[in-house]
Amino acid sequence: MHTSTRGALFSLSLSMLLASLGTSIANVGLPSLVLAFDASFQAVQWVVLAYLLAITAVIVSAGRLGDRLGRRRLLLAGLLLFALACGLCAMAPSLHWLIAARVLQGLGAAIMMAMTLGMVGDTVSKERTGRVMGLLGTLSAVGTAMGPSVGGVLLSLWSWRALFLLGAPLGLLAAALAYRYLPNEPGARAAVPLWSALASPGLRAGLGMSALVSAVMMATFVVGPFYLSRGLGLAPAWMGLVMAVGPCVAAVTGVPAGHLTDRLGSPPMTLLGLAIMAVGALALALAGGLLAYLGALVLLTSGYSLFQAANNTAVMRDVEGPRRGTVSGLLNLSRNIGLIFGASALGAVFAWATPDIIRATPQSVAFGLHTTFAVAVGLILLAGALRHKH
Repeated sequence: MHTSTRGALFSLSLSMLLASLGTSIANVGLPSLVLAFDASFQAVQWVVLAYLLAITAVIVSAGRLGDRLGRRRLLLAGLLLFALACGLCAMAPSLHWLIAARVLQGLGAAIMMAMTLGMVGDTVSKERTGRVMGLLGTLSAVGTAMGPSVGGVLLSLWSWRALFLLGAPLGLLAAALAYRYLPNEPGARAAVPLWSALASPGLRAGLGMSALVSAVMMATFVVGPFYLSRGLGLAPAWMGLVMAVGPCVAAVTGVPAGHLTDRLGSPPMTLLGLAIMAVGALALALAGGLLAYLGALVLLTSGYSLFQAANNTAVMRDVEGPRRGTVSGLLNLSRNIGLIFGASALGAVFAWATPDIIRATPQSVAFGLHTTFAVAVGLILLAGALRHKH
């Protein structure tokens, strides 16, 4: 691989890693923020929510702006904004300041996420698109999974300010690499109407499938801790280890999934990924005991890695240059909508099936898990129907 291509991929990879790390690194600092600002838990939760809401609100607009002004130019602006916002977070004198700075950080992260996927087609050939999509999917999972552990180390070495300061030098490094290695583009272009980008049935199917399977994956993070702690009686440390299995599997399987997509094509790999996910979700709907839960989780996450690499490749590979940022923004938005839907709707299914969670018996919590993932199997089958219909 040429040095400039390697440098470009490193800048895109670091951009994706930083944006994902930002979603989870602050969570571990919430107790410290309660003490530092003498605030309620509900108030400091906005430090996490502000970032996620900012990304969700502007990611499609960021993609469209990149198509109009130039994706390289906008990615540089996003990285610099992210680095500046990290510095503002680290020096925050009040909670309101910190939340406002996290909104800015989320705006920078939205640009980084949209431009990173959007620039794959500008950086590598179509034949290598799948493996790069797999790599970026891996780094997204690794960034989210690393957040609590990296944050814990920083918190023990210094204070909550280190959680945010880390992003400043890394954001500047990514900006320097992007400036040096990413290809230049033509100047301003006419904006592509959003409705025309959504005119393709294949794109609509890809976005719908992305939202549905993201909802299923979110259920493992929402329902999983209750089952592991109250259903199986695991101590917090062991529960944390089991919860880390999913992101670790995603990290290991992402790049091989991309290679398979490049070799065998997106359509069969999308369906295979959904089939493996369906088997994993069905196993969770029937799971009894820790080993069965772990085996089902490994299956579900492996299937998701394969689906994500294949679906992202199918969506992005044939998009013309002037629309890549917009479509990338839509793809990220569909994933975020799926995560929100999974947390709320599938969380509600679990709450309905386990009415009194505080005094629930292990059997009652297990029933809640089984009911939630029985519904999740239905969502995966619906995603398969969308693929088949297309």
